[in-house]
Amino acid sequence: MAAPAMGTSTTEEIPDLEKNGHAERAQWVLTAPEPPGLWREITDSVRDAIIPCGNKFLALKKQPRPENVVSLLQGIFPILVWSRSYTRTKFKNDLLAGLTIASLCIPQSIGYATLAKLDPQYGLYTSVVPPLIYAVMGTSREIAIGPVAVVSLLLPSMIQKLEDPVADPVSYTKLVLTATFFAGIFQAAFGLLRLGFLVDFLSHAAVVGFVAGAAIVIGLQQLKGLLGIRHFTTKTDIISVMEAVWRSVDQHWSPYNLIIGCSFLSFILISRFLGKKKKSLFWLPAIAPLLSVILSTLIVFLTRADKHGVNIVKHIKGGFNPSSVHQLQLDGLHVGEVAKVGLIVAIVALTEAMAVGRSFSSIRGYHLDGNKEMVAMGFMNIIGSFTSCYVATGSFSRTAVNFSAGCETLVSNIVMSITVIISLQVAISFARIIIMSIRPGTETLGQIPGTDVFCDTNQYPMASKTPGVVIIRVKSALLCFANANIIKERIMAWINEEAAADTKGNAEMTVQLVILDTSSLMDIDTSGIASLLELHKNLSSHGIQLSIVNPRWQVIHKLRLVNFVSEIGGRVFLTVGEAVDAADLDAKKATIIRS
Repeated sequence: MAAPAMGTSTTEEIPDLEKNGHAERAQWVLTAPEPPGLWREITDSVRDAIIPCGNKFLALKKQPRPENVVSLLQGIFPILVWSRSYTRTKFKNDLLAGLTIASLCIPQSIGYATLAKLDPQYGLYTSVVPPLIYAVMGTSREIAIGPVAVVSLLLPSMIQKLEDPVADPVSYTKLVLTATFFAGIFQAAFGLLRLGFLVDFLSHAAVVGFVAGAAIVIGLQQLKGLLGIRHFTTKTDIISVMEAVWRSVDQHWSPYNLIIGCSFLSFILISRFLGKKKKSLFWLPAIAPLLSVILSTLIVFLTRADKHGVNIVKHIKGGFNPSSVHQLQLDGLHVGEVAKVGLIVAIVALTEAMAVGRSFSSIRGYHLDGNKEMVAMGFMNIIGSFTSCYVATGSFSRTAVNFSAGCETLVSNIVMSITVIISLQVAISFARIIIMSIRPGTETLGQIPGTDVFCDTNQYPMASKTPGVVIIRVKSALLCFANANIIKERIMAWINEEAAADTKGNAEMTVQLVILDTSSLMDIDTSGIASLLELHKNLSSHGIQLSIVNPRWQVIHKLRLVNFVSEIGGRVFLTVGEAVDAADLDAKKATIIRS
């Protein structure tokens, strides 16, 4: 049967593969289209690094322009994706984890900066900007960003050959910042060009050996601070370090440094042992370094140990990260050598970060995009070099603490960064706040003559006391486990003083009422409530009543829940004057009844 005319033309257009010979098929091979050029390969690599799925990229072309832009931004900034399902519960977990790793990060950052032969504030700067950049660009949920020991040791070992950090610290710092810039450039390039396989050339044995060797070198270098040696070798081999220690033992070392150092080193090691033995104490080894810094600083300050040979960090420059763009040496004599340093540091930092990130992502069962990780770390180090930061990467110790603390997302890095910013702005004031919360102020009140105002009797000696009434104001914003017993003991001590001042010495007749002004108290915990109940019990045993004045919202709510208001007979007043008037009225009623 003959084929239709229309079908005949169609058949002629379609090649009949059965009739084509080898020669024709060879022509197909020879006449293939030109392969993509270098620029096409680069753009494809960049596109795949940002949006890994090629089909998704094709789908982007078909979307309207606004949706196209949104999808592109989501590929660059993963935070735009996971933040849509962010919940209050996740924030609580991230907040706790962020504060926990901040307590570990602050002392570590100071120590790592010293290890890198930089001023201490550079370590804190490095814990501010890079974590914020990584939080919006990274794909790992648990990794904690900041300075690490290996990089802090590697940088000076190479850069001090170009500039002496002791003789010219300014030039040395500029080269470190420049090396950080180059490290960021290389890291970002690795990710954009999908060269993550380069990290795989570093075998596991090589990485473990390097880290173990670095730990030994770091430990040897810390002998300078542990023994209080002022003149120490810059070499890192064991023989040179031991010779420096031996030469300095007779004349240049301080036993007080050794005592303080070994004491707090033992405290940190015991804390780690307890944290591993009991999982619920995971926070103890995390906060141990910060406690060591606070306690050792307090001890040295109170004993003036720095006047007797104990080495101290001295002043740490505070404030926000200053700009360091003008310090980058991109056209200096050492730019080639510094670029090599940046390349080496970039690979080592990426190796550590990728090992840390993949370890914890496999535990939680999600995919870690290696190329996006490289891009994120590259940009965070580039921007970090502009803001007085040296090379940052993922820290294994802080990431492990972050994971144990129950972090959910990278918000924990943001919390950590904000906490470090606060420590840079208000370190001394922050310590004062802690001390004031632990040992709060209390004051006795008296009535200013001719007014209804009750003020501190120490500030206003003319203020008169009400007979039989002790009025006490708590000046703390929180009544908690740290200060509840102190407040209770102070109140009882004042009552005893009032009793002793009376000629009869009869507390039951002298003091009849204690008025507690809680207007400054913002919140109370179970320990604070227990102390108030015990205070009421002690006062009642002496025939003394207790009144509460102007409790805040949270305080009165919790006091009602435990029936404290009914325990004190409903003696809750808005002002001190009303509480005093009520006491006078009760006294008059008692007199009428007796008469």
